[in-house]
Amino acid sequence: MTNTQLTLVQIDNYGPWTVTPDPRREMDLQTLQSRLFADLAQFVGSRDGYVFFTRFDNMVAVTNGLDREDHQLLQESIANRYPVTLSLGIGTDRNPAVALERATDHVQRAGSAQDGDRREVLSGDTLAEADRSSSDVQIAHFDVNDATGKYTDRLNEFDTFIHIEQGYASLMRYLREEHGALSFFVGGDNIIAVTPDLTTDQYRAAIDHVEAEADVELKVGVGTASNAHEAGFAAKHALEDCRHLGTTVEFADASVEPATD
Repeated sequence: MTNTQLTLVQIDNYGPWTVTPDPRREMDLQTLQSRLFADLAQFVGSRDGYVFFTRFDNMVAVTNGLDREDHQLLQESIANRYPVTLSLGIGTDRNPAVALERATDHVQRAGSAQDGDRREVLSGDTLAEADRSSSDVQIAHFDVNDATGKYTDRLNEFDTFIHIEQGYASLMRYLREEHGALSFFVGGDNIIAVTPDLTTDQYRAAIDHVEAEADVELKVGVGTASNAHEAGFAAKHALEDCRHLGTTVEFADASVEPATD
């Protein structure tokens, strides 16, 4: 059974900061956001977690395996190198949406995202080592069937982007509403979802829904492990199995080392 630990990452007082004392150059803000995300991804990724940029001023991380001290170190590192600070809320639950609700509540209770006096909140409990298991995190890695042939090599980039985003929006809503799963666009034609324990039939139903609603065909590889990295890596190999076998849903065991040439 899954037991997902999620961390809400919220930049403190970011909106007012972007226009104080005057509005800042947009590309400077985009540069700051992209560098901040890259540093978060490196920090959390080096500890076998995942981070998703979401809206950039609010990001979501899968942090199974990170303890409170890791979160404190992240805040300290960012405060030392950036003109902004981070508040972090931590939540756990077998249902990722519930875990995120708990993480969000911890931050919201400490004050508004635009409260100038609220800085570097760290609230919520991480999973104790004794409570962790090899099935805590399920990652589903989706991609679009033949996105290059259908879209990239035929349409201009913006129209391609519309098709991919419509598929993402359909999948995101369906998995959130039906299962409490959280799906994130990660570039190209790839979507990564953090899910509770779902079956092959449930993934097929999600894929069928997206095709019917958005006319976008998907396939998915699924992996389960004690942390996001291992689960996600297994999901990548399962997705390769889909490509080789011509199937739409495949699962991979994170405990099995992939073959090497």
